[in-house]
Amino acid sequence: MGLFTKDIKTFDDLFVHQLQDVYYAEQQILSALPKMIDKATAPELKQAFQHHLKETEQHVRRVEQVFEMHGAEKKSAKCPAINGIIEEANEVAGDIDDKEVLDAALVAAAQAVEHYEITRYGTLIAWARQLGRADCASVLEQNLKEEKAADAKLNGLAEGGLNREAA
Repeated sequence: MGLFTKDIKTFDDLFVHQLQDVYYAEQQILSALPKMIDKATAPELKQAFQHHLKETEQHVRRVEQVFEMHGAEKKSAKCPAINGIIEEANEVAGDIDDKEVLDAALVAAAQAVEHYEITRYGTLIAWARQLGRADCASVLEQNLKEEKAADAKLNGLAEGGLNREAA
């Protein structure tokens, strides 16, 4: 087992650790989104990122609410996966001079983040239900719904013209 599992002894511990992981991820995304907004050139992409920044602020509050509801300490657990996704996005975006290609790269990077979050929230919801915490699952479902909508919006932007303009 990896180093992160040393404090995980029960299914409840696993749930809390995963909650800490997504809490960290959401905080990192809050930090990354303003940079993505600045780099985006397509007005509709900037707008989508700005909208999701506001949603992400709410996602953080909801995760904090679940910590409280579950009686767990509100803290984050460093998440190498989200760090890697964000680092890759920064590297790719930093190397692109063509504005249309840059926008396509930003969409791809944002979708990688969304897919990560969708996976994490789906797991947390299933685990919350298994733990008899339908209340926690309900709060997390709101985040999942918004993450899926953000991914669909990004996909629509990419297929609706951003990818074509980049090509």
